[in-house]
Amino acid sequence: MTWMNEYEVERAVARFGEDTPYLRRGARVLYSLMEWTNSHSDGWPYWQKPARAANKLMGVLASASNTPRGGEVDITDADLKKALSPIKAFLTRQGVDHNQILKED
Repeated sequence: MTWMNEYEVERAVARFGEDTPYLRRGARVLYSLMEWTNSHSDGWPYWQKPARAANKLMGVLASASNTPRGGEVDITDADLKKALSPIKAFLTRQGVDHNQILKED
């Protein structure tokens, strides 16, 4: 399982910009999920369910973060939707309007 700590999530938000819009959106969604988790539990490091739901997304972001700057290739919209699907399902099971977390930029 891939897991990103809070610093790594924040770094992903700062790293991905307009040249990688799908990675940028993925990083922002992960940040929103982390913030939501922190405000509804003991925190991101302690509640495993949101992190498990975000496993695919964290894997995509971590993989893209390991490429040298300037060599970044964005993912596709379909790749992003696939990575967001488990997060959406998790939030639905929690009774949360997933649009709060998965909102568009």
